[in-house]
Amino acid sequence: MTGVPTVNIDRRTFVRIASGALVAAVAPAAAAGGDAVVLVTADLDGYVAVVDVARRRVSRRVATLDGPRSIEARGGAGAVVGHATEGAISLLGGSPLRVRRVLRGFGQPRYAAIAPDGRHAFVTDSARGELAVVDLRRGRVVHRLTVGDGARHLTLDPAGRTLWIALGSTASTLAVVDVRDAREPRVVRRIQPPFGAHDVAFSPSGERVWVTAGRSEQVALYRAAGRRPAQIIAAAAAPQHVAFGPRAAYVASGEGRSVTVHGLADGRVLQRARVPLGSYNVARGAGLVVTPSLRSGELTVLDGRGARRWSVDVAAAAHDACVLATNR
Repeated sequence: MTGVPTVNIDRRTFVRIASGALVAAVAPAAAAGGDAVVLVTADLDGYVAVVDVARRRVSRRVATLDGPRSIEARGGAGAVVGHATEGAISLLGGSPLRVRRVLRGFGQPRYAAIAPDGRHAFVTDSARGELAVVDLRRGRVVHRLTVGDGARHLTLDPAGRTLWIALGSTASTLAVVDVRDAREPRVVRRIQPPFGAHDVAFSPSGERVWVTAGRSEQVALYRAAGRRPAQIIAAAAAPQHVAFGPRAAYVASGEGRSVTVHGLADGRVLQRARVPLGSYNVARGAGLVVTPSLRSGELTVLDGRGARRWSVDVAAAAHDACVLATNR
């Protein structure tokens, strides 16, 4: 889609997207995830789909700029959508959910992490090798930090103090950034992983960082303060993204057609679920694990144990997803 306004034109900064309220789209249910929605980016169709978990269907489509790829959300902070091909990000919020603001001036914005207080978002820009700090309340970029070419996947520790950033989709270097002062982040060290790294993900305790390989069947587990892996575990083909539950890690293998459940304490395999080809991204929330497929456009929903529950067709291609619990 085209013609979505940007902050460069004040009178058209805030975009109104019609239809019913986000909360009203979700009926109460006793099952896990019954009071949640899943937001899924449809990068070939130019919208974010709102999937009603209780009814197991797409309830709304929020129009965006072309190429919505990544999406990250946190409670009342709303959602940040990256449009790498457009050099822009969209800030979603409100009820009904809508595009609240569009920020341009990026090269290729990739992924975002939102601070625990919901005030700031950290966005990687792979074309410029930067980390951009976005003030979500004011809707503007307040700082840019050079971190290295290819800045892509990132993870923020639960306390909101430290970011790890993979510099590339098969990165030879990881940048560690101190973000205790969100407006003045600084690179504190660099790490050379034992393979080309793809995703990075802090465990819920903040004590470990899981680093996946983009091409080999490995995941390296680092201590948060470490420079070398404390452990390397086997994984499925081309492991991609990681999400966490209280006692488990969920590793999506887009080429291996699987989501593998690993024990959080020792990394051992507990379960492996079959999912569609191209299910690279994975997210967890409201007791559910979700993975969208770039190949089929299908969203697959698993329970916390990794058992497949249901699926729904979302778009021609479903790129990324996040879970929002509306009443928890």
